[in-house]
Amino acid sequence: MNTPILTIEPSKGWVSIRFRELLDYRELLYFLVWRDLKVRYRQTALGAAWAVLQPLLTMIVFTIFFGRLAGVPSDGLPYPIFAYTALLPWQLFAHALTQSGNSLVTNQQLITKIYFPRLIIPISSVLSGVVDFAIAFVVLAGLLIYYGILPTTAIFTLPLLVLFTIAAALSVGLWLSALNVHYRDVRYAIPFLTQIWMFATPIAYSSSLLPRPWRDLYGLNPMVGVVEAFRWALLGKTGGIGPSVFISGFVVMILLIGGLYYFQRMEKTFADIV
Repeated sequence: MNTPILTIEPSKGWVSIRFRELLDYRELLYFLVWRDLKVRYRQTALGAAWAVLQPLLTMIVFTIFFGRLAGVPSDGLPYPIFAYTALLPWQLFAHALTQSGNSLVTNQQLITKIYFPRLIIPISSVLSGVVDFAIAFVVLAGLLIYYGILPTTAIFTLPLLVLFTIAAALSVGLWLSALNVHYRDVRYAIPFLTQIWMFATPIAYSSSLLPRPWRDLYGLNPMVGVVEAFRWALLGKTGGIGPSVFISGFVVMILLIGGLYYFQRMEKTFADIV
């Protein structure tokens, strides 16, 4: 009986995204996420407590310098919870962006040895940050109770907002990870990009400080919509979500679609160059 032979050849042109293939390798995705979690906290004294300490300490610094000394307005909300609510999605985004941008280079031995959909690698790097988000969310729940803030029914949109954040990180991470294979300067640019991006996002301040024409343009930053949506859902802000959220969502969609096709376009060269 002849054994069937499967020949794997590089794709040609701008091929469609093979989502069915991603589904077939879902177990590999699970193990890569689990591996990233174990490696991150291996041989650390505090372990998963770092997921809480990072946004908590940043919130304290922002509260002292921006809330107390600079007197930055916080839309009538207590400044600590105003800042922490924005730091939660930002931590998820920044971690996912950094890890996914360097994911292909970090896993170069795996890429050169076996075949699997390379798209799994940046996706697993993004998903591993959701665990940290869930741990840090416990502190936010405590802050809501402490300040007596009762979220509205908008809190049920939180899973969609987490997906929004993941999509925003993946939309940029796909571009950076593919570029990082060809240009190793990207790995040095990512920390600088993340730092600048943080201050270009309304975390320590409110986007309401900007006049209306500039506020809509400000929404071209995908994280503006993410932060505003989180504050709307968790802090019970009245007035609904502004147009910047929809602008940010449109930008994320364009970047994600473009990133998926660019990643697929460059995938056939990864094993040769990385």
